[in-house]
Amino acid sequence: MTTYKIVRYYANKGRRRTIRGGLTLEQARAWCANPDTSSKSTMPQARRITRLNGPWFDGYTVEQ
Repeated sequence: MTTYKIVRYYANKGRRRTIRGGLTLEQARAWCANPDTSSKSTMPQARRITRLNGPWFDGYTVEQ
């Protein structure tokens, strides 16, 4: 069975980090479709991440 991981991409810092793994394709798509999984979010935690790191977003990729 293919599993997916959520990766957070930071635009200004050119880096990324894995947020979560072991997801189905549907779960990964649902995570990334949530408006709170990017720097456009108004949630306090997301605003803090943006303040510290600049623009960012969560994407998904196949786990190896």
